[in-house]
Parts: sequence; C-alpha cells; structure tokens
Amino acid sequence: MRIAVMTDSTAYIPEKIREELNIHMVPLSVVFDDESYREELDITSKEFYQKLKEHKELPTTSQPSIGYVAQKLEQLAEDYDAVISVHLSSGISGTYQAVVSAGQMVDDIKLYAYDSEASCIVQAFYCYEAVKLAKQNKTPEEIIARLDEMKQSMRAYFMVDDLTNLTRGGRLSNAQAVVGSLLQVKPILHFVDKQIVAFEKIRTRKKAINRIMSMLEEDAQQGKDLKVSFIHANDEQAAINLEAEFKAKYPDIETSISYFGPVIGTHLGEGAIGVGWYEK
Repeated sequence: MRIAVMTDSTAYIPEKIREELNIHMVPLSVVFDDESYREELDITSKEFYQKLKEHKELPTTSQPSIGYVAQKLEQLAEDYDAVISVHLSSGISGTYQAVVSAGQMVDDIKLYAYDSEASCIVQAFYCYEAVKLAKQNKTPEEIIARLDEMKQSMRAYFMVDDLTNLTRGGRLSNAQAVVGSLLQVKPILHFVDKQIVAFEKIRTRKKAINRIMSMLEEDAQQGKDLKVSFIHANDEQAAINLEAEFKAKYPDIETSISYFGPVIGTHLGEGAIGVGWYEK
C-alpha cells in the first residue's frame, strides 16, 4: 500500500525537511488588515514577528478550507492509496475536523486523520514517525497504533511573556489571564484534553523555564531514550542556550531546535519558550 503523510503548517516542519521526507502540508493563515498570508508559504516567521510589532491590532488566524483540503487529497490520490494526516489539537482549531470532512468528499484515497492533541514540534514528531513506518511498509492501522503509543509519553510545556493574546484569541480562560496580568505570573502551560491550560503559575520567566527544564531532566535521569526539542517564538538564541545546557548534562539524548510560527505565535506572542519530548 502506498501511504502518504500529510500535516498542517502548525507542525512547523522546515520546507527542506518536508521535501526530504516527502511530507505534504496544508497551510493555516494569519490575517493582518484583511490581508491573508498562508504561513510557511506566503510569510516567514521572521516576517510575521516583524509585522506583529508594526501592527496595533492582533492578527486573526484561519484554518484551511474543506475545499482546499479536498483538492489536496485528490492530488495525493493520483499516487497514493492512503494518507496519514496529522493535525493540531481539535480543541484549539477546526483544522482536524475540516480534514475529516474533506476526506468524506474524496473517494480514491483512504484518509486516516490524526489529532495530535497538541501542536508545533509534537505534531511534527508524529509525522516523522509516520514517515519512518510507512517506509517500513507498515499498514495505516499499525502506524496509527504507534502514534497512539507515542502519545502516552509525549510531553510539552511552554511559557508566555504575556497572556493577553491567548485570552483575546479564546485559547485560555479569562480568569487565568486576569491572575497572570495582576500578579505578573509567568504560567507554565500545556495541553489537557486537547485544550491549553495552566500547569503551574510561576512568578518569573527564569523560574518558569527552570521548572520546565527540571521536568525534562526528571525523565532524562531515569535513563529514558528521549527525543527532545526546544521551541522559541522569535528568540532562537534562548532555545539554543537551553539545548546547550541540556546537552552538557545529557550528550547522548537526541535534541533539536524548533519554533512557534505565525499562527501559534499569534496566540502565544513573541518570546514564548517551550520544550517538547517523548520516549523513543
């Protein structure tokens, strides 16, 4: 069986890697002043964060249309029998459901939509594994079963400098945002039941990052064979520094640097830092 792997742009898989691994992508968009930009295609992360500084109004974000996704699936049907399609959490976007709906419109390819229940590098981790297993001639059902297994050890935590964007975009409750703004709390956030929620409320950025790193190190100290990525919102040096600090202690653990691109960056804001990892 010929199996394609598809995702959406919020996995933030660099174009070069998408091409090398033959990962297909449908983009989400950010809208500044009625001008729509497809992330990873029409606007780079660097360009996005520059625009964010120049505009008073927060941009809006939009998911790919069902028709666009259906067209993409029809193209894939020319070369593939099935597609594993991994998407950002259905709790914060309608993208997953749009893909499911599009799959019902296309007869010549079997769609296996997968809800990452997260986003960004976590979403990418599932894609990389799906590509590897497809090359090993695993069935779509076997691939989905492995992704479910990965989900059991998948962890991702992130902190933002300002909760305003998350609240205005409806991705975090107002009550949590009020606490954060009044007390200058730097909450550590994560996904629970597909939603972004506060994990712990910490008073300073440094302490919040240290807390995330301590949780990562707890797993590393148990001798687990981890795959780790350090994620930044237009602050690559901060991610590089965290990676170097971690590699100094755990040189044998596989690490990488990733980023929060335009759509996720709209809600998290510049300066957000995160870490994602799972047990290989």
